[in-house]
Amino acid sequence: MKLRLLIPALFAALGLILAGCSSGSEPAGGSGESATAASATTVDTMFGTVTIPTPEDGTLDVVALGWSDAEMALALGVKPVAVFDWQSFGDANKGVGPWATELFGDATPTVIPQSQQTLNYEQLQSLNPDVILNVRAANDKETYDRLTEIAPTVYAPADTPAFATDWEVQLTTIGKALGKSAEATKVATDVNAKIKAAASPDFAGKKVASAAKFGDAYGAYLPGDGRFDILGDLGFVNNPPIESLQSNGFFATVPAEKISSLDADVAVIQPIGFTLAQTQADPLIKSLKVVKDGRAIFLDPESELYGAWGASSALSIPVVIDQLVPQLTEAVQKVG
Repeated sequence: MKLRLLIPALFAALGLILAGCSSGSEPAGGSGESATAASATTVDTMFGTVTIPTPEDGTLDVVALGWSDAEMALALGVKPVAVFDWQSFGDANKGVGPWATELFGDATPTVIPQSQQTLNYEQLQSLNPDVILNVRAANDKETYDRLTEIAPTVYAPADTPAFATDWEVQLTTIGKALGKSAEATKVATDVNAKIKAAASPDFAGKKVASAAKFGDAYGAYLPGDGRFDILGDLGFVNNPPIESLQSNGFFATVPAEKISSLDADVAVIQPIGFTLAQTQADPLIKSLKVVKDGRAIFLDPESELYGAWGASSALSIPVVIDQLVPQLTEAVQKVG
């Protein structure tokens, strides 16, 4: 399965942000188990306090629209009835990473393809959800207003940049919305323990570039995006030249003339719309000393690690730890 990870900044440029209009398509069908809600819950979000009433049957039917919102719900034992498939994991994987698919069990959610481009509000209405999750999203007020006409809609807390919700904040917010706060605390504790166990004194203070090649451009992920934050949690620091680049919230554009900004002690490089071989053959990337010295880790778009790296969920982070940390250890050993 080919995993396609498009950065949200490109979605904005291409008009793929969830601005929403009805496409008239029919839902793919399926239903899922949901969280038991003992009482109505309230969640403070960037658009105000959201109240989620207890449904008559005592369970919540959840639509997960935000990036990795479905995986966060699954980590808490909740099976969304619909999933927006941001990373094109596909129907076979039920719109989530392969590490999470089995948690759906026999339930089959409606998978909304990333290629749909705009939200089909009629489709969402037909699902009759009790709550809509859009926690890691574009933070578009017009979309929020339209979604709230369908069901209580939960976004990230105030002052959260678009698509830059910290994984633990995302998990905690979703846990509160679903009446699963205790479960969220337990999951976060377990994930943080795994990160802490993987952090090495050899990583501490080492400069890192979390980079991407897309189109005719290059970029670097910044604190606030999971593709940098996991490296920061392991002890790495952002390569200082990156901090002076023009940023778009969680992502900094790297002009060709400043490609040396990516020349850190260690680099993690992901292609977007390119194969692994094409990325490794890029002349500017090949010119970097971190690449020449074998201290750069290239993520293969066909790999499980690539998808987990982009998902940045409570379920995918352990996959990243297991598969990336050994490569980071090897790269750090080559730092002069």
